[in-house]
Amino acid sequence: MILKQIEVKSSLIDEFTNCYIVQDENTKEAMCIDPGGDFEKIQNMLNIMEAKLKYIYLTHSHLDHIEMANVLKEKCGGEILISRKGAENVNNSEINLAKLINTNIKIDVDSRVDDKDILHVGNIEFKVMYTPGHTNDGTCLYCEKEKLVFTGDTLMYMGYGRCDFPTGNQKELKKSIKKLFLLPDDTFVYPGHGLATTIKDEKER
Repeated sequence: MILKQIEVKSSLIDEFTNCYIVQDENTKEAMCIDPGGDFEKIQNMLNIMEAKLKYIYLTHSHLDHIEMANVLKEKCGGEILISRKGAENVNNSEINLAKLINTNIKIDVDSRVDDKDILHVGNIEFKVMYTPGHTNDGTCLYCEKEKLVFTGDTLMYMGYGRCDFPTGNQKELKKSIKKLFLLPDDTFVYPGHGLATTIKDEKER
């Protein structure tokens, strides 16, 4: 598996987000996770990788994780995926936080994912983990073979997502973090913001 991390900045809010591209080396199929800004950066990386974009995966419905999803779909192909609850929230300006800056954003979701769904990118298998708390629509993507998990804003280096935005719930977030802590200790954690970490390191903090 090829993994590329791109730090992108929303054009609408002053926020940097980790966008990830994962690719099967043999088939060239790829998935882009959380294209929250800087479309040209993402497009350039896809071109360098000669990627065949299959999925555009949104870990949750916040503006800084979804902003470039439609543009990416239009220019590079791929299906936009988000959780079932996320599909209800993603175009709600109060929940996706666009209302805070008096704007709107529309995302054309292609498919909804549920807890324990399996996604394939070439021969790479990802398991969807429903992890509400930061929002009520959050999910993580776990790849057992590669020993890694993409956690959005659920779990981060030395921290976790805030719960004071619409649909946030601290009790649910604690449950979701406990769920992630059941993964093997040597699992690498790739969060929506900040540095990568491991399950072991976060359990010990």
